[in-house]
Amino acid sequence: MTEHPRIKIPDGFWAGLYQLGVTAQAVARKAKLPLTVITESVVTTEQYFAIWQAFSDLVGNMEAAIIKLPKVFEPSHYPPSVLAAYHARDYRDALNRMARYKEMCPPENIRIVEEGGSCIIEVEWSDTDQPGPPLLVGTTLAFLLELGRRGTGVPLKASLVEFKHTMNQVQGMEDYFGCPIQIGAKCNRLTLHREDLDRPFVSYNAELLDILTPILNQTLDEQRHRHSMTEIVKWILKRSLTGDRVEIQNVASELRMSERTLQHRLNDEQTSFKQLLKEARHELAREYLSNLYLDIKEVAFLVGYKDQSSFYRAFRGWEGITPLNWRAEYVNIHSIN
Repeated sequence: MTEHPRIKIPDGFWAGLYQLGVTAQAVARKAKLPLTVITESVVTTEQYFAIWQAFSDLVGNMEAAIIKLPKVFEPSHYPPSVLAAYHARDYRDALNRMARYKEMCPPENIRIVEEGGSCIIEVEWSDTDQPGPPLLVGTTLAFLLELGRRGTGVPLKASLVEFKHTMNQVQGMEDYFGCPIQIGAKCNRLTLHREDLDRPFVSYNAELLDILTPILNQTLDEQRHRHSMTEIVKWILKRSLTGDRVEIQNVASELRMSERTLQHRLNDEQTSFKQLLKEARHELAREYLSNLYLDIKEVAFLVGYKDQSSFYRAFRGWEGITPLNWRAEYVNIHSIN
């Protein structure tokens, strides 16, 4: 997406920080932002990251804050998008709603993949090259687990939590998540037991969902209409490629339109689904290859190829060289710079 997003600060955010002993005024000063940021409903991505980094610096014990912060937000303070997840039918429905409606409140995206006996949730950043502040990353993953615990009324445990950044006190985090914590990982990821996704929510409220869902869907549609169909489809493809074959009917269904209507919209913009799929894979392949922690087999899987040889053939068609040679050139150029 090309538009620079404005981040809506959640209701109750500053009150939550205050419960952990940090005032909004102190955060604003530490982040070198005007005090008016406290009363503004939206901020830029850079300001949002600065706020979280300032809070992390002020709170002292980042690991303890990651554990405590999701607990201090009461459901009455949840924004409508999170409220819809809290009152979902079951944990799977809740997570899917979080992933869907997160598009309305960037900068982080939530990618969910169910595989074998696991549900893998990755947090990625959109429209920015900056890494998310570690406290924000940790709080996001902790809240996704906390949502399941509150909704089901069961003290659920994760099977693994991975952070790209380092941490000083892992033991408390492992006690909270109920599983090992891996630091210095390739990505920020929460792995759940897939069977837990079928657990019904005791907070399920069908009547409230009947009210919230149409409003949220309409808001999401209006936001998407501010972008070209080409941008929207490519964004959905990049989010959905991992390990799966993405068909036009899947994307059309998510956009709540017919396959024929989607084809016409793309034709009007002088492109096609097949072309956008190729572009999405190409762009993602370059992005993932620039991450030296990912091996070629992983990159192939992440851009939707089930075997490495097919990925090699496609990449040579895009770049004229093999993925390994492209990565070598990338490393050489950036080591000089």
